[in-house]
Amino acid sequence: MPAIDVGRIAVVIAGRRAGQKVVVADIIDRNFVLVTGAGLNKVKRRRMNIKHLEPLPEKINIPRGASDDEIRQALEQAGISLE
Repeated sequence: MPAIDVGRIAVVIAGRRAGQKVVVADIIDRNFVLVTGAGLNKVKRRRMNIKHLEPLPEKINIPRGASDDEIRQALEQAGISLE
């Protein structure tokens, strides 16, 4: 199973956003991360428990705390869709 790290693409597996893909933008602590859909889906930038995420093998190269615009550009360059 891939690790939860900055730039990792993950699927939300719990709550009202279950099934949506997100990008990990920052690590808050050992239980929480900052995730975003980068405006490409319905997930706004928010804090999320890592137990509610299923990491995928895909990863983009972004700096910690990257903006939604930076994340959107990195996703386009990598050819990855969050839909």
